[in-house]
Amino acid sequence: MKVLVVDDEPQIRRALRAGLERSSYEVIMAASGEEGLDLAALHNPDLVILDLAMPGTDGYEVCRQLRQWSNKPIIVLSVREGEEDKIQALDLGADDYLTKPFGVGELLARVRAVLRRTGQQEEAEEPNFTCEYLYIDFAHRLVQCDGVEVHLTPIEYDLLRYMVANANRVLTHRQLLSKVWGPEYADDHHTLRVHVANLRNKIEKTPERPRFIHTETRVGYRFRTDS
Repeated sequence: MKVLVVDDEPQIRRALRAGLERSSYEVIMAASGEEGLDLAALHNPDLVILDLAMPGTDGYEVCRQLRQWSNKPIIVLSVREGEEDKIQALDLGADDYLTKPFGVGELLARVRAVLRRTGQQEEAEEPNFTCEYLYIDFAHRLVQCDGVEVHLTPIEYDLLRYMVANANRVLTHRQLLSKVWGPEYADDHHTLRVHVANLRNKIEKTPERPRFIHTETRVGYRFRTDS
């Protein structure tokens, strides 16, 4: 597994290289956003660890440009703890977010989790999806819970399909609204809450304690297939 680290702080790069190489990852280092984009195109890494606050081309712009041609997972690092920074990074396509300072052990755990999710997302593109009591036949737009067909509206089905295709990844309100309803609905959080509630009532055995559709407070939702 090749991991590209893009960070302008030498001590962070040294610590991440040591930790990642001890875990048998091949590590590629970039000290700027511009160098990171060049190395990403050259080496096609399996995962990118990206600092947000860099001079010149910052992490937000690197993330935006990477998402124009790559779907490889991105973990962003930042000293900023603000909610808006996290939402902006996720909206641009980041898969996870870690606030500095952090432990290398925690970062490695997130790397493993994100790489596992990548495999689950690929599985979600198959004609069928099964997890515990939930079964989806994408080819026939069929949804079943415990073998009983569940009738979804077209919007509910599209919402479920997009969540399943991005299983275990945090999806922001704006991402969900733009992808399912269209860009003109990107700020209509009320519409999203109503449809998520309806979807939970149809596919969750206990909607008040959902197994699949989890709320990420003030950020969005996560469709969980892990236990």
